Amino acid sequence: MSVSKTRQKLVDVAREMFARKGFDNTTMNDVAQASQKGRRTLYTYFRNKEELYNAVVECELDRLSETMDELANRNIAPERKLFMLCYAHLNSIKETVLRNGTLRAQFFRNIWMVEKVRRTFDREERDIFKRVLAEGVENGTFKVDSIILMADIFHFSLKGLEVPFIYDRLGPGVSEEQAEPIVMRLISRVLGMEPAEMWELK
Repeated sequence: MSVSKTRQKLVDVAREMFARKGFDNTTMNDVAQASQKGRRTLYTYFRNKEELYNAVVECELDRLSETMDELANRNIAPERKLFMLCYAHLNSIKETVLRNGTLRAQFFRNIWMVEKVRRTFDREERDIFKRVLAEGVENGTFKVDSIILMADIFHFSLKGLEVPFIYDRLGPGVSEEQAEPIVMRLISRVLGMEPAEMWELK
């Protein structure tokens, strides 16, 4: 098995064990035994449990980054891209945290550790927003004075919405179907567009 496949195997096993048993109740020896790789192999890739946990979070964020990059490259209107990017971010973060069971407690308890790990993703996401915003400005759809600032506003707004979205506290009682036109109108106004028509989402 190649080095990259071995490392990924260890990360996948660790994610499953962290999700099932929790961070505190999972040991490096548990991961070594479950992966059938042995402690020496595990410590070749990761010096301690915290480093292994960081790799799990990085792997999850890499998947989200790939999803957002794929959306940004679609041949669709830039305003639709921005709308879909916002929901892709929130839904993916929610799905990741909920899917990982007891790991979610660690996610929120050690938010600063997660914040440190997600720096690469945050930078990549801002770059994706810059690309889409530049596309909209170039074709005359968006009226934006600073693409850099607007990309940061989108990015940090989404980060701030993560926790209430995960716990269904964002617009309680409002269905996603009801929320979509509200969000679309908000995006169109922020970007200086004329009152937006209802974008048909697939």
